[in-house]
Amino acid sequence: MRFLALLALLGCNDGADPQSWDWDLPPNFPLPDVPEDNPMTRAKVELGRHLFYDPRLSENETQSCGGCHLQELAWTDGLGQAEGSTGELHPRGAMSLVNVAYNATLTWANPTVRVLEDQALVPLFGEHPVELGMAGQEELLLERLAAEPLYVDLFDEAFPDTADPITLENALKGIASFERSLVSAGSPYDRLRYEGDLDALSDSALRGLDLFFGERLECFHCHGGFNLSDSSFHEGTVFDEKPFHNNGLYNIDGAGAYPPDNTGLYAFTNVDTDMGRFRAPSLRNIALTAPYMHDGSVETLDDVLDHYAAGGRTLTEGPYAGVGADSPYKSAFVSGFELTEQERADLIAFLESLTDEAMLADEAFSDPF
Repeated sequence: MRFLALLALLGCNDGADPQSWDWDLPPNFPLPDVPEDNPMTRAKVELGRHLFYDPRLSENETQSCGGCHLQELAWTDGLGQAEGSTGELHPRGAMSLVNVAYNATLTWANPTVRVLEDQALVPLFGEHPVELGMAGQEELLLERLAAEPLYVDLFDEAFPDTADPITLENALKGIASFERSLVSAGSPYDRLRYEGDLDALSDSALRGLDLFFGERLECFHCHGGFNLSDSSFHEGTVFDEKPFHNNGLYNIDGAGAYPPDNTGLYAFTNVDTDMGRFRAPSLRNIALTAPYMHDGSVETLDDVLDHYAAGGRTLTEGPYAGVGADSPYKSAFVSGFELTEQERADLIAFLESLTDEAMLADEAFSDPF
């Protein structure tokens, strides 16, 4: 089969069953929770990798999922607002897909999108904004895939017991499987925490770690745990928590308002106290994912520290002017603090230690085209 030939070219054809999967995680690192109707297999991940990077999944064939999720930028795109295949801007930035398998919810603020197979429908078929632009073009998508001999083989390998495997459902399962495979557990911080490598972090980064996980700065309340996010879910999770936070980024009217196209959880609940509440993303590879915040309005890690040190952002002019620190909906954990120059450098050194260089260069995750 062509799939096995591809594995051989990549040096992966080690005789393992294409229907098997090995997470290859360090000790005490949790396993992702995988839907029972879409178990992980090598063949599905390889199918999903091709689909993820294929511009034929956009109506005008100009953009793939990988167009907004670049491996070298930890599966972000370096833009404050993602741009779709027709040039339409999204009001929010493309989120990193690193360890997306562990997210309790997906996207910035939608509490209902929790499964990757469902989330993939949004960029494919969403119209507000247009991303890949395939709304109403489901049959065209399947025709494109069926016309490519490579996909005939890949779908057959991924779904060997199916008479007609090239379906939208199976394509979504493949994409989701590839996204679940994007697991990072090899940063210097991981080597210290899970492998006991006492030399993994510099002295500066170790001091930054103490600051990050200390009560004075309170960073860890929203960015704690193995995935550096309080919105995590994995195999064996006992409490199904889906937290969202207002971090004082805006306070347009003095009463807590956010920009009308970026109201966070409020857009789904219409509850005043949910105004400006967004999911705290994982900080893994954070040094590579600028600009920051849901709308990319904070340029650098130094600017991020300024924001939290002030207890919220102050905008003195423009349509969104306001004092975020005074927002009535702001999280109690965003209370402000003072940093010396050395402490600032130490914090940034710790954040840089969350970069998993090996993952970002791993050909198993790369564009196969």
